Amino acid sequence: MNATLLLDRDARCLSRCDGRVFDPARCAWTGRLPGEPRQAESIGAVDAMRWLARDARAGWRVPVGVIGPRDIDPVRYALAERLGAALASLRLPVLCGGRGGVMEAVCKGVTSAGGVAIGLLPEGDPALANAYAGIVIATGIGEARNALIARAAACLVAVGDSYGTLSEVALGRQFGKRVIGLAGAADVGGVEHVDDVETALQRVAEAMLGC
Repeated sequence: MNATLLLDRDARCLSRCDGRVFDPARCAWTGRLPGEPRQAESIGAVDAMRWLARDARAGWRVPVGVIGPRDIDPVRYALAERLGAALASLRLPVLCGGRGGVMEAVCKGVTSAGGVAIGLLPEGDPALANAYAGIVIATGIGEARNALIARAAACLVAVGDSYGTLSEVALGRQFGKRVIGLAGAADVGGVEHVDDVETALQRVAEAMLGC
């Protein structure tokens, strides 16, 4: 799937085929165009997100959740780090569990690209967060924090698999969230398995833009 949107650069207007216009300040589709965009060009979801990222009015308030196990190999670590940097390039805040493995790697990628990485810890001690989490929330509620991540995220990207990650995937699907799977993510109904960061980013952009 490669969603097509309409962009009028002169009017700084992003619209959908149904005529709704994207409001960067609210990060939502509102109103309708009075007529056809005069200088509109077709644009994919990722390019639309990149255009919005250059617009100072656009500030995403709902994060993308990235989930995955603590024990991972160097290949998955590097992939999660690239994913974090890619999400930050679209000015998307990233929410994760705040500990090691996939969580540390994605926070590292987000932070290196100048983005916002939020770590939602199961423990009550913020010192247990990885060094790259920009915002640390020490919940003290144990693994119940998995439900908070699944509920609070606009969509989820799972890198790899573990029992804890599986619970987040299942909760995300129960809450009606899109879940994108990378690098051996759980084979659960509704998970959109992709092969690379670029395709994952495309799916995330479509989810964020409601495509």
